Amino acid sequence: MFETLYLADLDGTLLTPAQAVSEYTAETFNALIARGALLSYATARSLETSSFVTRGIAFRCPVILHNGAVLSDPVTRQPLSVARFLVEEKEEILSAFLHRGLFPITYSFIGGRNRFSYLWERSGKEQRAFIQTRTGSAAGSERAREIFTPDGILEGDVFYFACLGEKEELAPVYAALKERFRCFFAPDIYLKAQWLEVVKKDVSKAQAALALKERLGAQRLVVFGDAENDIPLFETADESYAVENAVPALKALATEVIGSNKTDGVAQKLAQLFG
Repeated sequence: MFETLYLADLDGTLLTPAQAVSEYTAETFNALIARGALLSYATARSLETSSFVTRGIAFRCPVILHNGAVLSDPVTRQPLSVARFLVEEKEEILSAFLHRGLFPITYSFIGGRNRFSYLWERSGKEQRAFIQTRTGSAAGSERAREIFTPDGILEGDVFYFACLGEKEELAPVYAALKERFRCFFAPDIYLKAQWLEVVKKDVSKAQAALALKERLGAQRLVVFGDAENDIPLFETADESYAVENAVPALKALATEVIGSNKTDGVAQKLAQLFG
């Protein structure tokens, strides 16, 4: 039997609408991992917040984070690869935001630590609402790094820019950057405001999945997803399963449409595949 890597998106796919894994999903995943199954996930989240929301599952395989910009070991919690921006790329991206009166959040490694940097006074109400979900006593809040002058936003090895706001105000920035970088431009699944996220041009969940497949010596890739940013992943995989709550474009590409994230669709399908 071929070794197969099974890779699930988190928000809207593996996680319930309450941003958690159900008891059934945790039990199913842990039983399969104990049998040697290669199970992992690909998410826009950081290791800190993804580990928190999947804390009932003992993942062993490396996990794909920040939409493919980072690959980390969930056991040692060390990054295995990071797609860092060049200095001139960081400056170009920041300039595109500033030119339109916007100020982004950055994710970077500073002194060997994964940091989340923000300037509260330059953040709009939507972005402030997001920042509040990542600070204080929130999961991963130890990464939060409030800066007080614009200069600090580019400090360290920056690998991810993000900005949350109104679609109309972010659209010109997206248009300015989409040819040179990979941009994710879609509504936030929870806050309902618009996200613009920017990584290096060659970064994607799909490319990271292929690299992880090679690292593990797997011969096949089976994926699960719900959103438009999962389309390249579905186009790359040997089999792809869209949850019932997925967008129509993803369902059209899927090998099969399965149960929703409210009904343990991914875990139910994995139990079926493994018999």
